[in-house]
Amino acid sequence: MKNIIVGIDFSNSSMVAMRHAIAISLKTKADIHLVWIKSPGVSSSAEEFDEGKSFVMHNQEKLQEWAKLCKDESPETHVNTVILEGKPHIEINKYANNLPESMIVLGAHGASGFEEGYIGNNAYRMINNADVPILIMRENISINRDLHKIFIPIDTSFETLQKMRAAIYLAKGFAAQLYLFGVNYPNDPSTRHVINIQLRHAADMCEEANVRYVAESFNVCNNDVCNIILKCAKEVDANLITIMREEAETDFTASRNMREILSTSPMPLLIIPNKNAFSVAK
Repeated sequence: MKNIIVGIDFSNSSMVAMRHAIAISLKTKADIHLVWIKSPGVSSSAEEFDEGKSFVMHNQEKLQEWAKLCKDESPETHVNTVILEGKPHIEINKYANNLPESMIVLGAHGASGFEEGYIGNNAYRMINNADVPILIMRENISINRDLHKIFIPIDTSFETLQKMRAAIYLAKGFAAQLYLFGVNYPNDPSTRHVINIQLRHAADMCEEANVRYVAESFNVCNNDVCNIILKCAKEVDANLITIMREEAETDFTASRNMREILSTSPMPLLIIPNKNAFSVAK
């Protein structure tokens, strides 16, 4: 990873996101890009700022202050401040696509999910349109930024293993352990057979990369996959969950389920864009 793009709206949630970006940069030597978007039609009254200082100039100064916080914690990190204009989910994704080996880091407002506001309104759109991994977290999380255990749900879809590359990369940087969690849903012999195959492939990838891992499967007898995943991630003391984006209905992260995880997860989520949309044959 070479570039970490942090969506900034100067809220507590974007401060949390920036601090997690710093932790990753310390391990990967990636550059940090603090990006603020001026949405069309957005302005602020002149009396809020010094005489002659525009809204954009004011926020450029605030970005510089945030960049200094990054440099104070990680002096060797190259930090860029960027102001763009347009729709946030379009401009941030476009900016990320123009940088090699990039990741977007976002904060989500509110104690119970995405609320109104710059990041809140656009986070899901960014997730759906991004071509790069997105690390997203709610503002009220209080989890150690140094990754020690990464939780990876594994389902029957072919694309589920795509998340392994990013997870292994972070695990190597942080010397973290991967927890491979096979989701047997629906709980039948055919599904369990495919999950066992998927887990073996994922384990082989960990061994090839010389990354510590634990692999086990769990029988899910009702459509409560999201709560079970979050409960198990908490029980093993994970501080990151890696999931796929929801293109394939065979993946447990179909639209409704992914929204539920996004709005209730007590830990950051790393969401990997899904490049395939077909299942492993049973």
